[in-house]
Amino acid sequence: MTNKLYFYNKNIMKILVKVVLYFVLCISLSNCVNWGAGNRNVDSVQSDNYKPIIVSRTVLENSVIAQTSQNTVLAGKLYIKDNLMFLNEKNKGFHVFNYTDAQNPVKMGFIKVSGATDLAIRNNLLYINQAVDLLTIEYLPINNSIIIKNRNRNVFPQKKSPTGRTGSTNPEEIVIDWTL
Repeated sequence: MTNKLYFYNKNIMKILVKVVLYFVLCISLSNCVNWGAGNRNVDSVQSDNYKPIIVSRTVLENSVIAQTSQNTVLAGKLYIKDNLMFLNEKNKGFHVFNYTDAQNPVKMGFIKVSGATDLAIRNNLLYINQAVDLLTIEYLPINNSIIIKNRNRNVFPQKKSPTGRTGSTNPEEIVIDWTL
């Protein structure tokens, strides 16, 4: 009888330990879950204080220009192709450097592209995301100028705020950035 009681107590203890561990795990994981997140519309959350910077399609398309070099304020991605280095100024455009001497890059100019955060280069053509559009340009380092080769409209979704909120716009309005 003592062996049966010992076996019975041993099984109860195993079950009790499992139940306690299960509750500890549930309590620990409950802090990782935002239980109300699935029930609210992200657009309706206004407490994040971010406001969209919106421009018309016409303004967006006419904002792509080559300018003289500028100071870097909010650097983004970096791209090096041959003797050129392109440094993204988040949502503003790209600083262009002569990268012949990697220890001392020389500022050449700035390509203003509102809403741009990334680029790729193939066959000396720059493919730039300009907010919702994919822009193809040729950069001419000789005189710091550009030639717009192509624009594919509405390739990318509208930019979201840092908290994930979308801006309410009509089809001819483009969010190029968010500000506090």
